[in-house]
Amino acid sequence: MGRQQSAQSAQSAQSAQSVPNVQGAGVVVTGAGGGIGAAIARRFAAAGARVVVNDLDAGKAKLVADEIGAVPVPGDASHIIESSREALGGTVDIYCANAGLASGGGAEAGEDVWARAWDVNVMAHVRAAQALLPEWLERGSGRFVSTVSAAGLLTMIGAAPYSVTKHGALAFAEWLSLTYRHRGIKVHAICPQGVRTDMLTASGSAGELVLAPGAIEPEDVADALFGAIAADRFLVLPHPEVADYYRARAADTDRWLRGMNRLQRQWEGTGA
Repeated sequence: MGRQQSAQSAQSAQSAQSVPNVQGAGVVVTGAGGGIGAAIARRFAAAGARVVVNDLDAGKAKLVADEIGAVPVPGDASHIIESSREALGGTVDIYCANAGLASGGGAEAGEDVWARAWDVNVMAHVRAAQALLPEWLERGSGRFVSTVSAAGLLTMIGAAPYSVTKHGALAFAEWLSLTYRHRGIKVHAICPQGVRTDMLTASGSAGELVLAPGAIEPEDVADALFGAIAADRFLVLPHPEVADYYRARAADTDRWLRGMNRLQRQWEGTGA
């Protein structure tokens, strides 16, 4: 498993050298004060892009931006397009919708929990697309990167709001791609399993059972993204085995659900 992931990361890093339109490109990365977002911002900056680092935490955004020679634009990711354009001299070429909320709980989760998860994990992407698409379609180019999660392709035990809204994020990314790819709009959906970030730490016993054993570094996710950009590939799978799980889910959904239910019962047996 580890060798397979390392090999993919090496291949992605090598192919990243041929990524088009990154040198000098205006890139926005939301939720980039740490974790996957910070790794993506660092990678684009190292490749010569002009980067905006966004995070709700202004201090974290500034620290990452200062480190990589980028511009910090703190605040709610739903409302930063105009200020990001100004910071980049008028144009956003690549938008990485990375900010996310890992809401746990089941059907009993409060309305406010579901609403917040929907707003951050789905509607922030929709609002960004609404603001970016007119310019992108007029000039015939633009790249939208959505950090989804393997939970958007599969699911995650103990986290109904997260799983449901990540399915929504994937569906929106798919819709963008199928609707606008012939007009020059490129779309990528990043779908990792466990990544060693604060979000994994906060996922509790469910994360320890399902995600922690195969967790990778945020830099591995950035490598996988650059490999997908070079290959013009929609799905970004830093954990290659997720493709097999996705196929199994589609081929025999009931068998897959029985397997996930066994995992649910195993988790419940831990005293969750």
